[in-house]
Amino acid sequence: MTDAHTDTATDDFDGDRLPPTVAADHQTTLLEYRRARGRQHVRDWYAGLRIKKFPEDLRVFEHVLWSSRTQVVVELGTHLGGSSLWFRDRLRTLAGYGRVPEAIRVISVDLDQSRAAALLGSADPHFARDITLVAGDVRDPGLAERVERAIPPGARCLVVEDTLHEYDTTAAALRNFAHLVPDGGFFVVEDGIVDDPDLCPPDMPGGVVPAIGDWLAGDQGSAFTTRRDLELYGVTSHPHGWLQRVRRHPAP
Repeated sequence: MTDAHTDTATDDFDGDRLPPTVAADHQTTLLEYRRARGRQHVRDWYAGLRIKKFPEDLRVFEHVLWSSRTQVVVELGTHLGGSSLWFRDRLRTLAGYGRVPEAIRVISVDLDQSRAAALLGSADPHFARDITLVAGDVRDPGLAERVERAIPPGARCLVVEDTLHEYDTTAAALRNFAHLVPDGGFFVVEDGIVDDPDLCPPDMPGGVVPAIGDWLAGDQGSAFTTRRDLELYGVTSHPHGWLQRVRRHPAP
């Protein structure tokens, strides 16, 4: 499942476009500023492709990738491919510093990958060296097995859930993919902001934060903790969404 942001013709490759400016002064309320930032971030770009993530959240991802020694990012929700490139480039940087092995990979999942493949090819004709696109529905338990086969043996994974931002898909993503996260690793559920009535974008049903809470209360989720201290910069799209594995289930 992909995210629910509306596609337009201007989503296509553009290497020079900047997002709209957000202006704020002493008369701007914090809520007005936060709403303006929400509108801005869905018009942002990376390497010519839409990325639709807050810069503050991207900075936290950099911290998390480094501290967890992530070699593979499993991205649930490719959309237009910008975040796949961003994650790939961050992993390349980690490998360049010797933090992780050279065999880095982004495995990105969505229902239909045809448009993302075309856009990624426009940005980087050789993207498939490090980015694997997988077509499938996160609610299908068999999809996780297909993804797992693309992970290099022993690689440490970070899972990012960026699908429809509703209860069912969030719960399914956690249920089907959390086992890929190693000790100390992270599962990041994006866009819990849809459950904030002051900040939820129009026509978003919500259910992300309740799905996280219900999953954490179960047996599988009990191995994770919510790292709200990683909401570092005061503006985030992912409240309650930075989840870290603190223990493995005992062997049966």
